[in-house]
Amino acid sequence: MFPISTSPGVFYDAIMSTLGAAKVYDLPHALGYGERCTAQDAVSTYLAVYLDQGVIGDNKRHWCFKAASRAQVDVFHATGLAAGGRSDGAPELRSDYRPGYYAAFLLDPAGNRVEAVCHLVA
Repeated sequence: MFPISTSPGVFYDAIMSTLGAAKVYDLPHALGYGERCTAQDAVSTYLAVYLDQGVIGDNKRHWCFKAASRAQVDVFHATGLAAGGRSDGAPELRSDYRPGYYAAFLLDPAGNRVEAVCHLVA
């Protein structure tokens, strides 16, 4: 377990709002964002972050979220830095991944990797 210097809620509230994913619950042991999908809805995004007494578990994870534009990727990165995250890759075109792959990477306060990507070719 890694103690966190910033509240996970502060960090995730900030970055998820830049992607248009509203907070759907805030419990002492878990945070939830987005829309839970149903059998009729196969396109919604949903993230649950489970906490253990104020810390995020030591299993590092990588979450990737689609962004609607390159500008949204830029805002995601800047907002995450301002909310206590650390950069793990500034917003840029990553042609080595695939053509048109524009992404930014953050490390959350516990060191988990969070990515926003836009696949639209400018």
